[in-house]
Amino acid sequence: MSTVSGASTPSQVERFVVLAAAVLESTPMEIVTTRSAFRAHLDAVRSDRRTVGLVPTMGALHEGHLSLARAAAAECDVVALTIFVNPLQFGAGEDLDAYPRPLERDLELAASVEVDVVFTPSVDEMYPGLQLTSVHVDGLTATMEGANRPSHFDGVATVVTKLFNLAGPCRAYFGEKDFQQLAVVRRMAIDLDQPVTVVGCPIVREPDGLALSSRNVYLTPAQRSAAAVVNRALREGAASIGAGERDRATIEAHMAAVVAAEPLAELDYAMVVDPVTLVAPDRLEPGSEVRLCTVVRFGTTRLLDNLGVGVA
Repeated sequence: MSTVSGASTPSQVERFVVLAAAVLESTPMEIVTTRSAFRAHLDAVRSDRRTVGLVPTMGALHEGHLSLARAAAAECDVVALTIFVNPLQFGAGEDLDAYPRPLERDLELAASVEVDVVFTPSVDEMYPGLQLTSVHVDGLTATMEGANRPSHFDGVATVVTKLFNLAGPCRAYFGEKDFQQLAVVRRMAIDLDQPVTVVGCPIVREPDGLALSSRNVYLTPAQRSAAAVVNRALREGAASIGAGERDRATIEAHMAAVVAAEPLAELDYAMVVDPVTLVAPDRLEPGSEVRLCTVVRFGTTRLLDNLGVGVA
């Protein structure tokens, strides 16, 4: 195993060398902490005619993230996973400080799925000096999470653009759980001619249907049991469509009613949208595809989920 630290401070070097030696002694995985080292590493990969699979994450890895790394490994020669808790996508009063950062465990999990290089920069490394530029994707960010968190997707688009610029030509893997984020990133890559193929990967779920999320750890045992209602609401919406319902508002009301029956759950929204434009149609057209999207709150924890449905 080797570590690449570029221009990191001595304290950072010591931290990563010690951590890497303890966690990854028997693996060839590299840990990169600077932008220049990450870019140089992947440029060298491509100069050797090997392909790159990029897996951007904010850490607190779980099976959903690992499934992205496996998908990247199946299609690319080298898997580059990033761990960076991006402050730009957290609004006032959100859980930036409380967001889990189990770096040692994350590195162990990355090694377990044979990730080749991990890029884990500091905030100062990722955003040196005054940040005057941000990336905004219009339209797609005005609804759902964009309506609830006005600056969130500008933060996502900005950091993903930086990661795409650093990584260079590659395939980038994102989970479908954050479906609006996936739609935004896809549109951004097209509009900005970024040399990246954005790949959406299926949601990984618990046996009771709950989508895996780094925020699930915030749930109390009672809330965790109740959280299965999120997927039940989506399946109720899908069943309504399967039974012939075509009125969007009625389908959304069916989903909302399932959530309302769970005392520990509070619905933020339940929506039926076009999977590309994220526009909510008044009526569903035969032969179309729609995405059922919902966010349900359990105490202070918001859980996102979605389900794709074909309309017969």
